[in-house]
Amino acid sequence: MNHTLLCDFYELTMGNGYFLQGKKDEIAYFDVFFRKVPDGGGFAIAAGLQQILEYIDALHFTEEDIAYLRSKNTFSEEFLEYLKDFKFTGDIYAVPEGTPIFPGEPILTVRAPAIEAQIIETFVLLVFNHQCLIATKANRIARAAQGRAISEFGSRRAHGADGAIFGARAAYIGGVHGTACTITDRLYGVPATGTMAHSWVQMFDSEYEAFEAYCKLYPTNAVLLVDTYDVLHSGVPNAIKAFQNILLPQGITKCGIRIDSGDITYLSKKCRKMLDEAGLTECKIIVSNSLDEYIIRDLLMQGAPLDAFGVGERLITSRSEPVFGGVYKLCAVEKDGQIIPKMKVSENVVKITNPNYKKVYRLYDKETGKAEADLIALYDEKFDESQPLELFDPDATWKRKIFDNYTLRELLVPVVLKGKVIYETPDINTIRNYCLEQVDTLWDEVKRFENPHNYYVDLSQKLWDLKHEMLSKAKKNG
Repeated sequence: MNHTLLCDFYELTMGNGYFLQGKKDEIAYFDVFFRKVPDGGGFAIAAGLQQILEYIDALHFTEEDIAYLRSKNTFSEEFLEYLKDFKFTGDIYAVPEGTPIFPGEPILTVRAPAIEAQIIETFVLLVFNHQCLIATKANRIARAAQGRAISEFGSRRAHGADGAIFGARAAYIGGVHGTACTITDRLYGVPATGTMAHSWVQMFDSEYEAFEAYCKLYPTNAVLLVDTYDVLHSGVPNAIKAFQNILLPQGITKCGIRIDSGDITYLSKKCRKMLDEAGLTECKIIVSNSLDEYIIRDLLMQGAPLDAFGVGERLITSRSEPVFGGVYKLCAVEKDGQIIPKMKVSENVVKITNPNYKKVYRLYDKETGKAEADLIALYDEKFDESQPLELFDPDATWKRKIFDNYTLRELLVPVVLKGKVIYETPDINTIRNYCLEQVDTLWDEVKRFENPHNYYVDLSQKLWDLKHEMLSKAKKNG
């Protein structure tokens, strides 16, 4: 599907206005950033860049699109004629997928003619907001599981087909181990997993027959759903019998049961005892049913002997906080080769933007390898890592810290230059592994679910000075 018209209508009315006002070639700079980590967490996870780049690469208006716009009686014929040959010709810089990200810092920066930069806004935010949200939730759930496998089960509860497909992709980047969404495996290589539903058990004359048949068909992946009737008095005894009769004679000791209802802690402890007494010590216990990071954490704290989890609606919809809140804001314009900073001023302090074209650096302590802070600086600033670097809290400038054994990493990398996609998206496993490695560079205090340590996103002195100079002028002019 051509997604070019997947934009807010005002992007087009502004585009028409820019065209008629002679601004179609005027270069604009826009930052994409977010203001608040979902669920009160300490950080989020960047995701969705691949889909944004695919969109940029295919961007064009069809004859049908232009005919539709003409029917709105809103746009000039000159503008519609311009759209016939429309394509993106600008530059985009972005944080690689899987990177931990923090409020206020540019995650993606667009430099392009104003019309082009406006038209892509909606789709860029749509993808960024959705996949970052799901990747962030998935990372929380994966960390709660403490290394145990997580399978994403949410397709049937997702918000539409794209929500299921791209949600499963983002969840894998965030740290889950597989998905029930088969098409996401085919398209992106996210491992598809799954065995049976309650209906399989109900289709047979007895629960044992259902288990026996499944073990015969799939002896190396026999995970039996044991709560269709009665977990302890029917499900587990029949599963044990099927494993003993079908699998063990073949020398197969790896198998599993899944519990999808009831008191998981109580049932799993009883199941573990029954399985062990039957000699099935390698049989895994998998659980599902409206799980999230808090429930998983509590189950493990209560000593539930669980090996894996299936997580559905609370992951694929990020039910606890289903809006990411990323925004797309003008930060500069370019005239005659000169970059002129722009800033949105608001009575709501959190909505005041950081002006100008910028870079983002992550500062790592050389001794520990841990990320200590992020630094937003003006595009032309340079830093000498051999010299001490003083950072300060931009909201409480008396809070300062000097670093003298550090390394800086620039987070934004060029992904589109002069309209051409130059970034090669890594395979999904490389992105996932990178994500887990980067999360590991964060201190445990930043990774707490509740009241995490505030990871500082600082402004360089030059950027802070520029921002406050512009605020003072805006106040005088206002």
